[in-house]
Amino acid sequence: MSTPTPGGSLTLADDLTLSRMGYGAMQLAGPGVFGPPKDRAQAIAVLRAAIDLGVTHIDTSDFYGPTTVNELIKEALHPYPADLHIVTKVGARRGADGSWSPALSPDDLTRAVHENLAHLGLDVLDVVNLRVGRVGMGDTITDASLAAPFTALADLRRQGLIRHLGVSNVSAAQLTEARSIAPVVTVQNLYNLAHRQDDGLVERCARDGIAFAAFFPLGGFSLLQSAVLDRVATRLDASAQQVALAWLLQRSSTMALIPGTSSVAHLRENIAAAALALPTDAIDELDTIGR
Repeated sequence: MSTPTPGGSLTLADDLTLSRMGYGAMQLAGPGVFGPPKDRAQAIAVLRAAIDLGVTHIDTSDFYGPTTVNELIKEALHPYPADLHIVTKVGARRGADGSWSPALSPDDLTRAVHENLAHLGLDVLDVVNLRVGRVGMGDTITDASLAAPFTALADLRRQGLIRHLGVSNVSAAQLTEARSIAPVVTVQNLYNLAHRQDDGLVERCARDGIAFAAFFPLGGFSLLQSAVLDRVATRLDASAQQVALAWLLQRSSTMALIPGTSSVAHLRENIAAAALALPTDAIDELDTIGR
């Protein structure tokens, strides 16, 4: 018997169907997303467990580590299952001290794509997201033009190195600009119960058949907001993390989640959230958090 796809499937193109509950590999690197994992064997186990649990969508980047996480993915999963899609990001580089810096020139992006291909052991990348705005752990979004770097990625797509393109940390105007250059299959922005500035963008992506991959599903909650979440979770006999993830999945038909963890037990808890159906009264109460 096949393993159910957690959260159901999201088809974005003829050759791109993702599990709506994915796995974000960022936490497999060392502290500050820099250096090797504390427990390499455990990191390998988490990646393999994600596949065993039906995940077909892994989010990564060669600037996680740097290179460390992509190399772990290759070690754990290569040769890759036919239905697995790896989504990576370009647009930043890491310094020897762990610092982050933008890397958006055509040469930077070409080098990043080739590095991702090499470290993942692939001939073509399924999806490449252009990460713009402030790099690192921040979420600063501007309306600065992304035409030059996105055009460079579109050229690499035409060369056959990339199948599909996405954008990360972008405004609605930047999404419009990107789509005027090449098709966009995914938007990856910070979005959760407490941070809902992108409500309009979430709805636009649903209308247009674009995946909205929300990151930091439990980031930035105040004490009062956390109390509401905890109260609902207790009533539903679930964890706060599970309720927050379930709310996101029910928020939009094209919502895709990429929660990260370096623990197999925590991974299983996250995946279980895909089966949690929130009743209307719980959603109404949770919606007060973002107001």
